Amino acid sequence: MVNPSAHAKAVETKLSKGLLVGIAVLSLAGMIVSSISLERHYAKSATSYCEFGEKFNCDIVNRSEYSSVMGIPVSLVGVAGYGLLLTLSTLWRSRPETPGRLLMAATAGLVFALYLTYIEAYVLTTWCILCLTSLALIASITALAGVLKFGLAPNS
Repeated sequence: MVNPSAHAKAVETKLSKGLLVGIAVLSLAGMIVSSISLERHYAKSATSYCEFGEKFNCDIVNRSEYSSVMGIPVSLVGVAGYGLLLTLSTLWRSRPETPGRLLMAATAGLVFALYLTYIEAYVLTTWCILCLTSLALIASITALAGVLKFGLAPNS
């Protein structure tokens, strides 16, 4: 006969691993999107794949005065942030404090992305497809980290 407690723990472990893999994959995608955005930040030529008229233009957003914070490109912050999330979800996945740290880091990233989205909407009045993709990725990571922290481990 199967021990119900052992079975529940095995299911929880599988779900946790699946969530961590999901966070890792989304973090890697975020690093790629942020790297492309970083390349566009420094590029001299126009971005044809990301320009859809006046309202959708990555170059306007990526080269605006809001594309850097204290001289550091926002996209570089994105690469580093997604790299941290990738590290937490892979190399440090077995540490007991990892779910909380993942949730804190992802929430910080989401708040920053929402601030940048506000800038796009109300200050620049131009949207960046790469930025919106990054927003979707960090929102998804935050949701998964929340499930990992609160949905699976009631005593965490």
